[in-house]
Amino acid sequence: MCSTVADKVYTIVDRFRDTPGSLIPILHAIQEEYGYLSRDVQAMVASELGISPAKVHGVVSFYSFFTEQAKGEHEIGVCMGTACYVRGAADVLEAFQNQLHIRAGETTSDQRFTIGMTRCIGACGLAPVVTINDDVYGRLAPDRVPELIEKYRRQ
Repeated sequence: MCSTVADKVYTIVDRFRDTPGSLIPILHAIQEEYGYLSRDVQAMVASELGISPAKVHGVVSFYSFFTEQAKGEHEIGVCMGTACYVRGAADVLEAFQNQLHIRAGETTSDQRFTIGMTRCIGACGLAPVVTINDDVYGRLAPDRVPELIEKYRRQ
């Protein structure tokens, strides 16, 4: 592991070390810095805190806001809540997968796009709903997927 990554991880751990319940704030700060929590980083945190790597991994895998995989520059979330699913979210998801040649949970080889499935985001009246980064697209039909992908490719 690159020493600059290790140095940054150690700096973050030191910043929170004396805080009660410091593991979650440490993991948040590291993920904010690097975008994900690799097994190597988890092991470094465990070693620095004097806890088992299994305990760190248990926290990372339990909370949905932590991820162990690098995400693309543009994160696509297809809502699979009941209203969205009934109104065609599976077809929208399939259109994204076909256009980007990846499956849900994967990232394109150029690191530009990651596709994920989300739970209800609370915009049921706009179903099916897709988020791309912080943007929300409602009543999204599969035939609009290519134009959205192109929009984000230009960014």
